[in-house]
Amino acid sequence: MSYPSVDQLQKVLTEKIFHYAKDSKKAAGRALGTLVEIITFYSLKAWGLERNVAIEKPLPEFGNDDITHNVEYSLHPSTPLITVDFNRESLPITARKVAKLPEVAALSIPADSIKNSALLSNDLVLRNSCTVCYCGETFLNAYLDNLGRKTGHYSVATLRRRPFAIFECKRVGVEEGMRKGPQTIEKAKQGAYVARTVSALQKIRLTDGSMGGLIQKRDGSFRHGDYYKLMAEIIASSDPELLSRFILTVGVVSNHGNWFTSENHNKELKVLAQSYDWLLFLTDAGIAQFIDELLLSPAPELGAARKAFLASYTGKKGANQFTKVQISLAADTALQTYFRSKASTIEGWFNIIAPAGKNLAVLKDELGTLKGKNWQEIHA
Repeated sequence: MSYPSVDQLQKVLTEKIFHYAKDSKKAAGRALGTLVEIITFYSLKAWGLERNVAIEKPLPEFGNDDITHNVEYSLHPSTPLITVDFNRESLPITARKVAKLPEVAALSIPADSIKNSALLSNDLVLRNSCTVCYCGETFLNAYLDNLGRKTGHYSVATLRRRPFAIFECKRVGVEEGMRKGPQTIEKAKQGAYVARTVSALQKIRLTDGSMGGLIQKRDGSFRHGDYYKLMAEIIASSDPELLSRFILTVGVVSNHGNWFTSENHNKELKVLAQSYDWLLFLTDAGIAQFIDELLLSPAPELGAARKAFLASYTGKKGANQFTKVQISLAADTALQTYFRSKASTIEGWFNIIAPAGKNLAVLKDELGTLKGKNWQEIHA
């Protein structure tokens, strides 16, 4: 099934899924935003970055720790700490239980820094990137490895607070029936502000309209030049002075109504494209295919994910089992299988807005390079 625009797809969701809601169109719009976040998160999982991901963590501006911004996904240097076997009868797996493990307790973690979250609940709801506690310049995250009929195991990793990359999702454009979109342009500007203030590598607009880059070393000297050439040099480098405070910024945008395309940019897209290091456009066709196979013409392998989605949107109060933070274990398993089996198709859902002439393989290589750095030595 095809749809001429995301706006038309939203209308179908309004009629078929969210008819119960008081403002069904707004409910469908929010769900579309969640689905964009889900596509982004499970793409990161499929790229082998799950153990680096933190969700909705505050990130300080470069050189100004007084101001922080929550970012949807941040990718952090990660070091495995321990793998733990457990019985299903021992559920839930809470942060406090994890903190009592000898290997974790040996870190002398203050009791008030231990979170109240659960990696896996009694009713098998999984918390993605489950933070256990904070430990100064690091924090501990727990990740479920597998769960069998009687036993399972999970891993705990130490993540550095300063990430090497961030991902943020934005739906931009003008809503149906409106001539202007003040909310969306302001949201685009907010995203652009964060993208331009968190990394040591600063963007400077040159007189010819091109983008220059500037990064200061600890002795006060500067490295400068073409922004993307300098960025590539930093990513390839092993110089701690260049890498220690560099953050690769990635934006993922999707349409809000049929108002622009990846080739025909509106104001919001132009603002974001000059601010993020990478700007990915999640195409209308890509979103439509995912929603069609998830909800409207369900693919068999996504049955558990569809069930969790529908159970979360009934108009009744209760735990949502289909978000980037909290999702039913069966839905998570189904989505991971789907994203692995359709990897090349899903990567085709993304068009590259910036940098010009690059493809998704280059971004994945950059993320892999940053992930593989010796961050312990870099931050020594």
